[in-house]
Amino acid sequence: MLFDKKGNNPALAVSYLFKGLKLLTSPQLRTFILIPVLINIVLYSVALTLGYYYIADLINQFIPGWLQWLSWFLWPLFFISFFIAGFFTFTVLANLLAAPFYGKLSAKTLALITGQAIVIDEQPLIKVILAEVKRAGYLLSRALPLVIVSFIPGLNVIAPFLWVLFGAWGMALEYLAYPLENAGVLFSDQKQLVKSIRLGALSFGGIAAMGLTIPVLNIIVAPAAVIGATIYFNEIKKQG
Repeated sequence: MLFDKKGNNPALAVSYLFKGLKLLTSPQLRTFILIPVLINIVLYSVALTLGYYYIADLINQFIPGWLQWLSWFLWPLFFISFFIAGFFTFTVLANLLAAPFYGKLSAKTLALITGQAIVIDEQPLIKVILAEVKRAGYLLSRALPLVIVSFIPGLNVIAPFLWVLFGAWGMALEYLAYPLENAGVLFSDQKQLVKSIRLGALSFGGIAAMGLTIPVLNIIVAPAAVIGATIYFNEIKKQG
């Protein structure tokens, strides 16, 4: 399987997330959206509560004394870093719990937009969970260097920008995984396919990540991103 080059178009890629949002109200998809939304409500409520009580103290500890005179500039940067890192962590956890439902949501979406009965070689639940854990492990191994950079005085000024890029890439891999897995594409091949449309994928993942940081909206962004990624996949896939 290959992806068409049009998938690298940022504007086109972003449009698929909005198409996903529009399809959230579809009666055919409602059954597969309800439980992930409930999972998101619980986890993001916990994230917001922890952030409200602890993020200010944490940021103040990260600004060294000799840079206190720049706190007006550094505080917002560190806030962005911790905000993205925190919500990215809770998003990966939410997706891990909702993975079985998202796979079915993607399959049902594909059937809906193509008007055809889609036959999916449904994977055992344990295999679905293991695939999600493997993807989470890949993302964690890339996140750890960013955490280290965030701890290094002076160098941690660039951490927010790196976290933004990482969040966009991680969300692209996360949501495109569902239609790709339903098509029988394993994780190692998924990475190569997504890399072939890197700019478009970063744009799609970036707008999804942005939505996930907005309270209330983040409850529905994840299922919308699964739907949008499925439409994205269907529009740009080609056999080869």
